[in-house]
Amino acid sequence: MELQSTIHPALRDFDQLPNSQQVRLPVVKALLGVSSATIWRMVKAKKLKAHKLTERTTTFNVGELRVLLSSKTSSMKSAEIGQK
Repeated sequence: MELQSTIHPALRDFDQLPNSQQVRLPVVKALLGVSSATIWRMVKAKKLKAHKLTERTTTFNVGELRVLLSSKTSSMKSAEIGQK
């Protein structure tokens, strides 16, 4: 089985998704490299916003995930500069 076929299409094509697109928990977990529990802790701490579609279906906005990722990247760069 090819590696490309095992990667979720929303994760594989994340850079091409519009900011208004919604993705599910498995994509967010893979994107951030954290567990489900960590995602829910981030939601509870208001670091990440979850959108309820139905009682059992939650999605996350791609634009909001991009903002989170860019803030994490910039804080990591700041920390690296502070260590030099």
